[in-house]
Amino acid sequence: MPVKLSVKRLHADAVLPSLGHPESAGCDLYAAKDDFVAAHGKAVIPTGIAIELPAGTYGRVANRSSMSVRNHIQVAAGVIDPGYTGEIGVVLFNHSSKDYMIRKHDRVAQLILESFQTPTVVEVDELGPSARGDQGFGSTGS
Repeated sequence: MPVKLSVKRLHADAVLPSLGHPESAGCDLYAAKDDFVAAHGKAVIPTGIAIELPAGTYGRVANRSSMSVRNHIQVAAGVIDPGYTGEIGVVLFNHSSKDYMIRKHDRVAQLILESFQTPTVVEVDELGPSARGDQGFGSTGS
């Protein structure tokens, strides 16, 4: 059963999220205006849209692989909580030594809907046993 994503245009010419292919996991998000991400800098790119997420989901804003591989542009701060209904902004980091230009209506990220569970936090004196225990960073080798 298809899931409905309600989208409100905040600007008349904003582009609605769209699937690149029918089987795509994420919807493309588009820039609402010309902008740029300075070399070794970051920027928040407005999309000109607000969304209402389906019950039991949050929005994960993810990289577009072509922007990452070709231009060293990566998405950060990628969680949209279900109760947030303001404009979606895409935080981009530029790991390149060149400014990266964004043109109005460029695809800048993907929106992926993911299911989640809200936990009840319970303090305990001990945690259950596990094979890994407290072995963290690098515990499985280099």
